[in-house]
Amino acid sequence: MIKTNNNITQVKKTIAEYFQRQVDVTVNLGRNKVMRFCGELSGVYPALFTVRPNDKSFLGKTSYSYAEVLCGSVKVKPAKTAE
Repeated sequence: MIKTNNNITQVKKTIAEYFQRQVDVTVNLGRNKVMRFCGELSGVYPALFTVRPNDKSFLGKTSYSYAEVLCGSVKVKPAKTAE
């Protein structure tokens, strides 16, 4: 599979556009383990971004680096709105 030619600054711009919006996050944990959740992108920082999951049983936030998005182990996309 050939990946698109992106760079880290393009990934940062894309993530910054999702700030304080609902996003769907898919995390590849390795060995055929995948975690998916929906949450609010609550923080955008120079080296990482944070997502606050909507699940009430999950305490705290999760943080990911832009490099994880660039290499494909984390995927972030806007959540589908219920219309």
